[in-house]
Amino acid sequence: MSIYAISDLHLSFEENKPMDIFGENWENHQEKIRKNWLNTVKENDLVLLPGDISWAMYLNDTYKTFEYLENLPGKKLLLKGNHDYWWTTITSMRNYLKENKFNTIDFIYNNSYEFENCIICGTRGWTIADNDSENKKILNREVERLKISLNNAKENFKLQNKKIIVCLHYPPIKEDVVSEFVNVMKDYNVDLCLYGHLHGTAQKEIKEGKIENIEFKMVSCDYTDFKLVKIN
Repeated sequence: MSIYAISDLHLSFEENKPMDIFGENWENHQEKIRKNWLNTVKENDLVLLPGDISWAMYLNDTYKTFEYLENLPGKKLLLKGNHDYWWTTITSMRNYLKENKFNTIDFIYNNSYEFENCIICGTRGWTIADNDSENKKILNREVERLKISLNNAKENFKLQNKKIIVCLHYPPIKEDVVSEFVNVMKDYNVDLCLYGHLHGTAQKEIKEGKIENIEFKMVSCDYTDFKLVKIN
């Protein structure tokens, strides 16, 4: 069984939000993702989706989004992105999935997940470039949520000889700035950090590879040519 990742699907079944403002490569991107997914993922695999799943505004408007995901192979773990306005409490979202018989989808939200020899944690994250008081408040809250997720893993799973994967939506590194997210991941011996959020010209800010003994990988779908990335 394998683990794959892809973020920023920006599915627009409910809202007319074309993504081709970021380039012609976005044309018909939902079908590009679907075809690669069908050719790549097996039923027993896991797919991590670190944010910006759907343009839907409310949970009750996400049916077509979840139907799209449910009809694709594998177990799917979703993380909140900055455009996932439909995101509510984990109880409400799980109840919605249960009511609609979407059985292959779950969420990372103040919790953790074990799959084979890997532990998956995460939170949305926040921009690390702005220093005003409101942004600092949100950033600190997200840092605490990452700690909650990692502590949940410590409490519920045996971490010895396990690969710890953190999913964030926002990039936790920028130029020479090492954010508090990175410091937390170092404290918990995280092995791999996946992130997305960046599109178009903003992708010049992408940093990948091993930094502070953590492997960083960018998985926004336009960056991966709308292909899923195998991470384990």
